Amino acid sequence: MKMELIQPFINAADAVLAQGLQSPTSIGNLSMDEEAYRRKGVAALISVTGDIEGRIIFDLDPATAVRVASRFAASELPESDDLVRETVCELANQVTGNAITALNDQGFHFRVHPPVLHTSEHGSKSSEDTEALVICFETASGNVFMNIALRYNRRRQGELAAAAKH
Repeated sequence: MKMELIQPFINAADAVLAQGLQSPTSIGNLSMDEEAYRRKGVAALISVTGDIEGRIIFDLDPATAVRVASRFAASELPESDDLVRETVCELANQVTGNAITALNDQGFHFRVHPPVLHTSEHGSKSSEDTEALVICFETASGNVFMNIALRYNRRRQGELAAAAKH
């Protein structure tokens, strides 16, 4: 997976988390994930189509999700599990929106689909042309995991290959 596709997501997640949680973040762990994705807790999935296709999953263990929701809502405890899930979806939406804006500025064109709760225990496996990168953001509220699986769509891959030959 190309860093030009990943870096905007890392930058956006760092900025949104630092601002929303009002504390610094750091990248704790970065790994390629070839196995099927295993959900850790409250997770939101956003699909992307266009020049780049794939999905981004934001995943927080249940206790971290509650702390993050309370920070984002500026209240002691979230009123409901629904608020916690909505906060994780909104976090995914903000990060993805900021990253996609940066990629659009580079000339890519996308359609970002609304976040959905990722409720299955296992997600799809990486494939030959789509690797998944898992990034752990360490925050004062706990670890936030971002699992990114993106690839150039087939038409775009052909254009890139043709350009590389010239």
